[in-house]
Amino acid sequence: MSPARRTARTSVIAAAVLIAIKLAVGLATNSLGFMAEAAHSGTDLAAALLTFFAIGVASRPADTTHGFGHGKAEHLSALAECAVLAMVSVLLAVVAIRRLGADAPAEVETTWWAFAVIGIVIAIDLTRLVISRRAAQEFGSAALAANALHFAGDLAGTIAVLVGLLLTRAGLPEADAFSALFVAALVLIAAIRMARVNVDVLMDHTPLEATATATRAIESLGPDIALKRLRMREAGGRQFADVVISIPPAAALAEGHLAADAVEAAIQRELPNADVVVHVEPGSLDEADIRERVLAAALAVPGTREIHNVRVFFHGAHADVALHLKLPSSHDVATAHNVATAVERSILAACPMIGHVTTHLEPLDDPISEASQVAVDARIAERITLTVREVTGHPPNTLRMTATPDGLVVFLAVAVDGSIALSDAHVLSGVVRRRLREQFDDLADVVVHTEPAGTTPVAG
Repeated sequence: MSPARRTARTSVIAAAVLIAIKLAVGLATNSLGFMAEAAHSGTDLAAALLTFFAIGVASRPADTTHGFGHGKAEHLSALAECAVLAMVSVLLAVVAIRRLGADAPAEVETTWWAFAVIGIVIAIDLTRLVISRRAAQEFGSAALAANALHFAGDLAGTIAVLVGLLLTRAGLPEADAFSALFVAALVLIAAIRMARVNVDVLMDHTPLEATATATRAIESLGPDIALKRLRMREAGGRQFADVVISIPPAAALAEGHLAADAVEAAIQRELPNADVVVHVEPGSLDEADIRERVLAAALAVPGTREIHNVRVFFHGAHADVALHLKLPSSHDVATAHNVATAVERSILAACPMIGHVTTHLEPLDDPISEASQVAVDARIAERITLTVREVTGHPPNTLRMTATPDGLVVFLAVAVDGSIALSDAHVLSGVVRRRLREQFDDLADVVVHTEPAGTTPVAG
Protein backbone atom coordinates (compact mmCIF):
# COMPACT_ATOMS: atom_id res chain seq x y z
CA MET A 1 0.00 0.00 0.00
CA SER A 2 1.31 3.44 -0.94
CA PRO A 3 2.09 6.05 1.75
CA ALA A 4 -0.74 8.22 0.44
CA ARG A 5 -3.26 5.40 0.85
CA ARG A 6 -1.96 4.63 4.34
CA THR A 7 -2.55 8.26 5.26
CA ALA A 8 -6.08 8.08 3.84
CA ARG A 9 -6.74 4.86 5.80
CA THR A 10 -5.64 6.59 9.00
CA SER A 11 -8.17 9.34 8.26
CA VAL A 12 -10.93 6.74 7.85
CA ILE A 13 -10.18 5.21 11.23
CA ALA A 14 -9.94 8.59 12.95
CA ALA A 15 -13.24 9.77 11.42
CA ALA A 16 -15.04 6.59 12.58
CA VAL A 17 -13.75 7.02 16.14
CA LEU A 18 -14.78 10.67 16.24
CA ILE A 19 -18.29 9.89 14.99
CA ALA A 20 -18.80 7.38 17.77
CA ILE A 21 -17.48 9.75 20.45
CA LYS A 22 -19.35 12.85 19.30
CA LEU A 23 -22.63 11.07 18.67
CA ALA A 24 -22.54 9.34 22.05
CA VAL A 25 -21.80 12.57 23.90
CA GLY A 26 -24.34 14.51 21.84
CA LEU A 27 -27.13 12.06 22.64
CA ALA A 28 -26.16 11.83 26.30
CA THR A 29 -26.04 15.61 26.81
CA ASN A 30 -28.73 16.61 24.26
CA SER A 31 -26.15 18.97 22.70
CA LEU A 32 -27.02 19.91 19.13
CA GLY A 33 -23.47 21.20 18.71
CA PHE A 34 -22.06 17.77 19.49
CA MET A 35 -24.54 16.06 17.16
CA ALA A 36 -23.70 18.57 14.43
CA GLU A 37 -20.04 17.74 14.88
CA ALA A 38 -20.90 14.04 14.74
CA ALA A 39 -22.66 14.63 11.44
CA HIS A 40 -19.68 16.66 10.29
CA SER A 41 -17.39 13.77 11.17
CA GLY A 42 -19.79 11.47 9.32
CA THR A 43 -19.18 13.46 6.18
CA ASP A 44 -15.47 13.29 6.90
CA LEU A 45 -15.78 9.51 7.11
CA ALA A 46 -17.47 9.45 3.72
CA ALA A 47 -14.84 11.83 2.38
CA ALA A 48 -11.99 9.77 3.80
CA LEU A 49 -13.43 6.60 2.26
CA LEU A 50 -13.77 8.36 -1.08
CA THR A 51 -10.22 9.61 -0.78
CA PHE A 52 -8.95 6.16 0.16
CA PHE A 53 -10.42 4.56 -2.95
CA ALA A 54 -9.74 7.57 -5.20
CA ILE A 55 -6.02 7.56 -4.40
CA GLY A 56 -5.93 3.89 -5.30
CA VAL A 57 -7.42 4.70 -8.70
CA ALA A 58 -5.34 7.85 -9.22
CA SER A 59 -2.08 6.01 -8.58
CA ARG A 60 -2.64 3.66 -11.50
CA PRO A 61 -0.32 4.30 -14.45
CA ALA A 62 -1.59 5.50 -17.80
CA ASP A 63 -3.10 2.81 -20.00
CA THR A 64 -4.66 2.49 -23.45
CA THR A 65 -7.99 3.94 -22.31
CA HIS A 66 -6.54 6.64 -20.02
CA GLY A 67 -3.50 8.02 -21.81
CA PHE A 68 -3.03 10.86 -19.31
CA GLY A 69 -3.30 8.62 -16.24
CA HIS A 70 -6.05 8.51 -13.60
CA GLY A 71 -5.14 11.60 -11.57
CA LYS A 72 -8.54 13.25 -11.98
CA ALA A 73 -10.11 10.51 -9.87
CA GLU A 74 -8.92 12.45 -6.81
CA HIS A 75 -10.71 15.58 -7.96
CA LEU A 76 -13.90 13.68 -8.71
CA SER A 77 -13.69 12.31 -5.17
CA ALA A 78 -13.19 15.76 -3.72
CA LEU A 79 -16.12 17.13 -5.74
CA ALA A 80 -18.42 14.37 -4.50
CA GLU A 81 -17.29 15.14 -0.98
CA CYS A 82 -18.19 18.81 -1.47
CA ALA A 83 -21.73 17.85 -2.47
CA VAL A 84 -22.17 15.74 0.68
CA LEU A 85 -20.78 18.50 2.88
CA ALA A 86 -23.12 21.09 1.39
CA MET A 87 -26.20 18.92 2.00
CA VAL A 88 -25.21 18.22 5.59
CA SER A 89 -24.53 21.88 6.31
CA VAL A 90 -28.02 22.81 5.13
CA LEU A 91 -29.57 20.09 7.32
CA LEU A 92 -27.62 21.26 10.37
CA ALA A 93 -28.67 24.86 9.80
CA VAL A 94 -32.35 23.89 9.55
CA VAL A 95 -32.23 21.91 12.82
CA ALA A 96 -30.38 24.72 14.63
CA ILE A 97 -32.85 27.36 13.44
CA ARG A 98 -35.81 25.22 14.56
CA ARG A 99 -34.27 24.82 18.02
CA LEU A 100 -33.69 28.57 18.28
CA GLY A 101 -37.31 29.22 17.29
CA ALA A 102 -38.77 26.73 19.77
CA ASP A 103 -40.94 28.05 22.60
CA ALA A 104 -38.81 26.42 25.29
CA PRO A 105 -35.02 26.15 25.07
CA ALA A 106 -33.62 22.64 24.82
CA GLU A 107 -31.97 21.32 27.93
CA VAL A 108 -28.28 20.62 27.41
CA GLU A 109 -26.23 18.86 30.09
CA THR A 110 -22.77 20.38 30.47
CA THR A 111 -21.05 17.63 32.45
CA TRP A 112 -17.33 17.55 33.15
CA TRP A 113 -16.79 14.47 31.00
CA ALA A 114 -18.36 16.31 28.02
CA PHE A 115 -15.57 18.87 28.30
CA ALA A 116 -13.02 16.08 28.65
CA VAL A 117 -14.29 14.51 25.44
CA ILE A 118 -14.00 17.85 23.66
CA GLY A 119 -10.36 18.07 24.75
CA ILE A 120 -9.69 14.61 23.30
CA VAL A 121 -11.50 15.51 20.06
CA ILE A 122 -9.48 18.72 19.70
CA ALA A 123 -6.24 16.74 20.12
CA ILE A 124 -7.33 14.22 17.47
CA ASP A 125 -8.44 16.97 15.06
CA LEU A 126 -5.15 18.79 15.46
CA THR A 127 -3.12 15.61 14.95
CA ARG A 128 -4.87 14.48 11.77
CA LEU A 129 -4.83 18.04 10.43
CA VAL A 130 -1.03 18.13 10.70
CA ILE A 131 -0.61 14.61 9.26
CA SER A 132 -2.90 15.22 6.26
CA ARG A 133 -1.38 18.61 5.47
CA ARG A 134 2.16 17.23 5.49
CA ALA A 135 1.13 14.25 3.35
CA ALA A 136 -0.69 16.51 0.86
CA GLN A 137 2.44 18.64 0.46
CA GLU A 138 4.74 15.64 0.17
CA PHE A 139 2.66 13.73 -2.40
CA GLY A 140 1.01 16.71 -4.12
CA SER A 141 -2.40 15.11 -3.55
CA ALA A 142 -5.54 17.20 -4.09
CA ALA A 143 -7.67 14.72 -2.15
CA LEU A 144 -5.38 14.80 0.90
CA ALA A 145 -5.28 18.58 0.72
CA ALA A 146 -9.09 18.59 0.75
CA ASN A 147 -9.00 16.34 3.82
CA ALA A 148 -6.61 18.70 5.60
CA LEU A 149 -8.98 21.58 4.91
CA HIS A 150 -11.87 19.58 6.31
CA PHE A 151 -9.92 18.73 9.43
CA ALA A 152 -9.15 22.41 9.95
CA GLY A 153 -12.88 23.07 9.73
CA ASP A 154 -13.50 20.25 12.21
CA LEU A 155 -11.06 21.80 14.65
CA ALA A 156 -12.77 25.18 14.35
CA GLY A 157 -16.17 23.53 14.74
CA THR A 158 -15.08 21.61 17.83
CA ILE A 159 -13.78 24.82 19.40
CA ALA A 160 -17.14 26.45 18.58
CA VAL A 161 -18.95 23.59 20.33
CA LEU A 162 -16.67 24.07 23.34
CA VAL A 163 -17.54 27.77 23.46
CA GLY A 164 -21.25 26.93 23.09
CA LEU A 165 -21.15 24.50 26.00
CA LEU A 166 -19.30 26.98 28.19
CA LEU A 167 -21.89 29.67 27.44
CA THR A 168 -24.72 27.18 28.01
CA ARG A 169 -23.26 26.30 31.40
CA ALA A 170 -23.05 30.03 32.13
CA GLY A 171 -26.85 30.37 31.60
CA LEU A 172 -27.23 30.91 27.84
CA PRO A 173 -29.00 27.74 26.54
CA GLU A 174 -29.27 29.17 22.98
CA ALA A 175 -25.49 29.11 22.66
CA ASP A 176 -25.48 25.39 21.79
CA ALA A 177 -27.77 25.95 18.80
CA PHE A 178 -25.67 28.93 17.69
CA SER A 179 -22.54 26.77 17.84
CA ALA A 180 -24.30 24.20 15.65
CA LEU A 181 -25.25 26.96 13.21
CA PHE A 182 -21.64 28.11 13.18
CA VAL A 183 -20.48 24.57 12.38
CA ALA A 184 -22.99 24.40 9.52
CA ALA A 185 -21.62 27.65 8.09
CA LEU A 186 -18.06 26.32 8.31
CA VAL A 187 -19.07 23.17 6.47
CA LEU A 188 -20.82 25.12 3.70
CA ILE A 189 -17.90 27.54 3.20
CA ALA A 190 -15.44 24.67 3.02
CA ALA A 191 -17.64 22.83 0.50
CA ILE A 192 -17.94 25.86 -1.78
CA ARG A 193 -14.21 26.56 -1.63
CA MET A 194 -13.21 23.00 -2.44
CA ALA A 195 -15.82 22.66 -5.16
CA ARG A 196 -14.43 25.72 -6.95
CA VAL A 197 -10.85 24.45 -6.79
CA ASN A 198 -11.69 20.97 -8.03
CA VAL A 199 -14.06 22.14 -10.75
CA ASP A 200 -11.21 24.32 -12.07
CA VAL A 201 -8.99 21.24 -12.28
CA LEU A 202 -11.66 19.10 -13.95
CA MET A 203 -12.30 21.90 -16.47
CA ASP A 204 -8.54 22.11 -17.23
CA HIS A 205 -8.25 25.60 -15.80
CA THR A 206 -4.79 27.02 -16.52
CA PRO A 207 -2.56 26.97 -13.40
CA LEU A 208 -1.17 30.51 -13.64
CA GLU A 209 1.77 30.10 -11.28
CA ALA A 210 2.95 26.86 -12.93
CA THR A 211 2.54 28.44 -16.39
CA ALA A 212 4.69 31.42 -15.41
CA THR A 213 7.33 29.07 -13.99
CA ALA A 214 7.41 26.96 -17.17
CA THR A 215 7.63 30.08 -19.36
CA ARG A 216 10.64 31.37 -17.43
CA ALA A 217 12.32 27.96 -17.70
CA ILE A 218 11.92 27.91 -21.50
CA GLU A 219 13.03 31.53 -21.97
CA SER A 220 16.21 30.80 -19.99
CA LEU A 221 17.38 28.42 -22.75
CA GLY A 222 18.44 31.28 -25.01
CA PRO A 223 17.30 33.07 -28.17
CA ASP A 224 17.62 30.04 -30.48
CA ILE A 225 14.55 28.45 -28.83
CA ALA A 226 11.47 30.64 -29.17
CA LEU A 227 8.29 29.81 -27.26
CA LYS A 228 5.30 29.90 -29.63
CA ARG A 229 2.57 28.37 -27.42
CA LEU A 230 2.28 26.92 -23.92
CA ARG A 231 -0.82 25.17 -22.58
CA MET A 232 -0.86 23.73 -19.08
CA ARG A 233 -3.29 21.85 -16.89
CA GLU A 234 -3.15 20.00 -13.59
CA ALA A 235 -4.50 16.66 -12.40
CA GLY A 236 -3.74 14.61 -9.32
CA GLY A 237 -1.09 17.08 -8.17
CA ARG A 238 0.81 16.67 -11.46
CA GLN A 239 1.38 19.34 -14.14
CA PHE A 240 0.80 18.61 -17.84
CA ALA A 241 2.49 20.95 -20.35
CA ASP A 242 1.81 21.16 -24.10
CA VAL A 243 4.63 23.26 -25.63
CA VAL A 244 5.24 24.56 -29.17
CA ILE A 245 8.70 26.03 -29.86
CA SER A 246 10.46 27.30 -32.97
CA ILE A 247 14.14 26.91 -33.79
CA PRO A 248 16.27 28.35 -36.64
CA PRO A 249 15.01 26.91 -39.96
CA ALA A 250 18.50 25.77 -40.92
CA ALA A 251 18.73 23.52 -37.87
CA ALA A 252 18.94 19.79 -38.51
CA LEU A 253 16.41 17.25 -37.25
CA ALA A 254 18.81 16.15 -34.51
CA GLU A 255 19.14 19.74 -33.31
CA GLY A 256 15.36 20.01 -33.10
CA HIS A 257 15.25 16.86 -30.99
CA LEU A 258 17.93 18.24 -28.68
CA ALA A 259 15.97 21.49 -28.33
CA ALA A 260 12.82 19.54 -27.36
CA ASP A 261 14.82 17.57 -24.77
CA ALA A 262 16.23 20.81 -23.36
CA VAL A 263 12.74 22.30 -22.99
CA GLU A 264 11.43 19.17 -21.29
CA ALA A 265 14.36 19.06 -18.86
CA ALA A 266 14.08 22.79 -18.06
CA ILE A 267 10.39 22.51 -17.17
CA GLN A 268 10.87 19.36 -15.11
CA ARG A 269 13.66 21.01 -13.12
CA GLU A 270 11.20 23.71 -12.02
CA LEU A 271 8.10 21.47 -11.91
CA PRO A 272 9.20 17.98 -10.84
CA ASN A 273 7.19 15.05 -12.21
CA ALA A 274 5.62 17.27 -14.90
CA ASP A 275 4.43 15.55 -18.08
CA VAL A 276 5.82 17.62 -20.99
CA VAL A 277 5.06 17.25 -24.70
CA VAL A 278 7.11 19.47 -27.05
CA HIS A 279 6.33 20.22 -30.70
CA VAL A 280 9.16 21.80 -32.73
CA GLU A 281 8.57 24.13 -35.67
CA PRO A 282 11.05 25.92 -37.97
CA GLY A 283 11.30 29.65 -37.34
CA SER A 284 10.64 32.22 -40.03
CA LEU A 285 13.31 34.19 -41.92
CA ASP A 286 13.02 37.78 -43.09
CA GLU A 287 13.98 38.95 -46.57
CA ALA A 288 17.50 39.99 -45.59
CA ASP A 289 18.22 36.56 -44.06
CA ILE A 290 16.98 34.78 -47.18
CA ARG A 291 19.07 36.99 -49.51
CA GLU A 292 22.17 36.30 -47.42
CA ARG A 293 21.63 32.55 -47.56
CA VAL A 294 20.87 32.67 -51.30
CA LEU A 295 24.14 34.52 -52.01
CA ALA A 296 26.15 32.09 -49.89
CA ALA A 297 24.60 29.05 -51.61
CA ALA A 298 25.04 30.51 -55.10
CA LEU A 299 28.65 31.60 -54.65
CA ALA A 300 29.52 28.11 -53.38
CA VAL A 301 28.91 26.70 -56.89
CA PRO A 302 32.13 26.37 -58.95
CA GLY A 303 32.20 28.75 -61.91
CA THR A 304 29.95 31.37 -60.30
CA ARG A 305 31.57 34.79 -60.63
CA GLU A 306 29.02 37.42 -59.62
CA ILE A 307 25.48 37.51 -58.18
CA HIS A 308 23.36 40.64 -57.92
CA ASN A 309 19.75 41.92 -57.94
CA VAL A 310 18.54 39.18 -55.60
CA ARG A 311 14.80 39.63 -55.05
CA VAL A 312 12.51 37.65 -52.74
CA PHE A 313 8.76 37.18 -53.28
CA PHE A 314 6.76 35.75 -50.36
CA HIS A 315 3.78 33.44 -50.83
CA GLY A 316 2.49 32.52 -47.39
CA ALA A 317 5.07 30.29 -45.70
CA HIS A 318 7.12 29.94 -48.91
CA ALA A 319 9.10 32.32 -51.12
CA ASP A 320 10.30 32.60 -54.71
CA VAL A 321 13.68 34.08 -55.58
CA ALA A 322 14.91 35.87 -58.68
CA LEU A 323 18.55 36.81 -59.23
CA HIS A 324 21.03 37.98 -61.87
CA LEU A 325 23.93 35.62 -62.51
CA LYS A 326 27.03 36.95 -64.33
CA LEU A 327 29.28 34.47 -66.12
CA PRO A 328 32.27 34.90 -68.47
CA SER A 329 31.18 36.10 -71.89
CA SER A 330 33.23 33.29 -73.45
CA HIS A 331 30.72 30.70 -72.13
CA ASP A 332 28.27 29.23 -74.60
CA VAL A 333 24.60 29.03 -73.64
CA ALA A 334 24.72 25.34 -72.73
CA THR A 335 27.65 25.85 -70.33
CA ALA A 336 26.01 28.91 -68.76
CA HIS A 337 22.75 26.99 -68.35
CA ASN A 338 24.53 24.15 -66.54
CA VAL A 339 26.08 26.61 -64.09
CA ALA A 340 22.69 28.31 -63.55
CA THR A 341 21.03 24.95 -62.90
CA ALA A 342 23.70 24.08 -60.33
CA VAL A 343 23.17 27.46 -58.66
CA GLU A 344 19.39 26.93 -58.47
CA ARG A 345 19.80 23.45 -56.97
CA SER A 346 22.30 24.73 -54.42
CA ILE A 347 19.90 27.48 -53.33
CA LEU A 348 16.90 25.12 -53.05
CA ALA A 349 18.95 22.65 -51.00
CA ALA A 350 20.20 25.34 -48.62
CA CYS A 351 16.85 27.15 -48.28
CA PRO A 352 13.90 24.72 -47.88
CA MET A 353 11.45 27.62 -47.56
CA ILE A 354 12.16 28.67 -51.18
CA GLY A 355 9.83 27.11 -53.71
CA HIS A 356 11.35 28.31 -56.99
CA VAL A 357 14.49 30.07 -58.20
CA THR A 358 14.74 32.04 -61.46
CA THR A 359 18.17 33.07 -62.73
CA HIS A 360 18.78 35.80 -65.31
CA LEU A 361 22.06 35.17 -67.15
CA GLU A 362 24.38 38.07 -68.02
CA PRO A 363 27.92 38.20 -69.44
CA LEU A 364 30.65 39.60 -67.28
CA ASP A 365 31.98 43.00 -68.29
CA ASP A 366 35.26 43.07 -70.22
CA PRO A 367 38.31 42.95 -67.99
CA ILE A 368 39.27 46.33 -66.64
CA SER A 369 42.08 47.90 -68.63
CA GLU A 370 45.34 48.21 -66.88
CA ALA A 371 45.66 51.50 -64.98
CA SER A 372 48.73 53.19 -63.61
CA GLN A 373 49.07 55.65 -60.77
CA VAL A 374 50.47 58.99 -61.86
CA ALA A 375 52.03 61.85 -59.96
CA VAL A 376 49.63 64.51 -58.85
CA ASP A 377 50.10 67.74 -60.81
CA ALA A 378 50.56 70.64 -58.34
CA ARG A 379 48.29 72.99 -60.25
CA ILE A 380 45.52 70.39 -60.57
CA ALA A 381 45.91 69.52 -56.89
CA GLU A 382 45.59 73.17 -55.93
CA ARG A 383 42.37 73.61 -57.90
CA ILE A 384 40.94 70.37 -56.49
CA THR A 385 41.85 71.42 -52.94
CA LEU A 386 40.19 74.80 -53.42
CA THR A 387 37.01 73.23 -54.73
CA VAL A 388 36.84 70.69 -51.87
CA ARG A 389 37.40 73.44 -49.28
CA GLU A 390 34.60 75.56 -50.81
CA VAL A 391 32.13 72.64 -50.60
CA THR A 392 33.09 70.99 -47.30
CA GLY A 393 35.04 73.67 -45.41
CA HIS A 394 38.08 71.36 -45.19
CA PRO A 395 40.92 70.48 -47.56
CA PRO A 396 40.97 66.85 -48.81
CA ASN A 397 42.57 64.38 -46.43
CA THR A 398 44.05 62.39 -49.33
CA LEU A 399 44.33 62.92 -53.07
CA ARG A 400 45.44 60.34 -55.64
CA MET A 401 45.24 60.09 -59.42
CA THR A 402 45.24 57.10 -61.71
CA ALA A 403 45.66 57.18 -65.51
CA THR A 404 43.31 54.96 -67.52
CA PRO A 405 42.66 54.70 -71.27
CA ASP A 406 39.54 56.79 -70.74
CA GLY A 407 41.32 59.54 -68.81
CA LEU A 408 42.32 60.41 -65.26
CA VAL A 409 40.49 59.01 -62.25
CA VAL A 410 40.72 61.14 -59.11
CA PHE A 411 40.43 59.49 -55.67
CA LEU A 412 39.55 61.85 -52.83
CA ALA A 413 39.01 61.46 -49.09
CA VAL A 414 37.17 64.54 -47.84
CA ALA A 415 36.46 65.54 -44.25
CA VAL A 416 32.91 66.38 -43.10
CA ASP A 417 31.22 66.95 -39.79
CA GLY A 418 30.92 63.52 -38.16
CA SER A 419 27.45 64.28 -36.75
CA ILE A 420 25.70 64.99 -40.06
CA ALA A 421 23.45 62.40 -41.67
CA LEU A 422 24.86 59.98 -44.24
CA SER A 423 22.41 61.34 -46.81
CA ASP A 424 23.79 64.87 -46.33
CA ALA A 425 27.38 63.60 -46.68
CA HIS A 426 26.36 61.86 -49.90
CA VAL A 427 24.99 65.15 -51.25
CA LEU A 428 28.29 66.94 -50.45
CA SER A 429 30.32 64.25 -52.22
CA GLY A 430 28.03 64.59 -55.24
CA VAL A 431 28.61 68.36 -55.34
CA VAL A 432 32.39 67.81 -55.23
CA ARG A 433 32.22 65.31 -58.12
CA ARG A 434 30.04 67.55 -60.23
CA ARG A 435 32.23 70.67 -59.78
CA LEU A 436 35.46 68.82 -60.52
CA ARG A 437 34.05 67.24 -63.68
CA GLU A 438 32.92 70.71 -64.79
CA GLN A 439 36.46 72.05 -64.28
CA PHE A 440 38.41 69.19 -65.89
CA ASP A 441 37.18 67.83 -69.20
CA ASP A 442 39.72 64.99 -69.23
CA LEU A 443 38.55 63.38 -66.00
CA ALA A 444 37.21 59.85 -66.52
CA ASP A 445 35.78 59.70 -62.99
CA VAL A 446 35.97 61.17 -59.52
CA VAL A 447 35.65 58.79 -56.53
CA VAL A 448 34.89 60.62 -53.29
CA HIS A 449 35.13 59.03 -49.85
CA THR A 450 33.63 61.03 -46.95
CA GLU A 451 34.98 60.64 -43.42
CA PRO A 452 34.69 62.54 -40.11
CA ALA A 453 36.97 65.53 -39.72
CA GLY A 454 40.13 64.61 -37.82
CA THR A 455 40.28 61.06 -39.19
CA THR A 456 43.83 59.78 -39.75
CA PRO A 457 44.31 58.69 -43.41
CA VAL A 458 44.85 54.98 -43.91
CA ALA A 459 48.29 54.24 -45.36
CA GLY A 460 48.54 52.20 -48.49
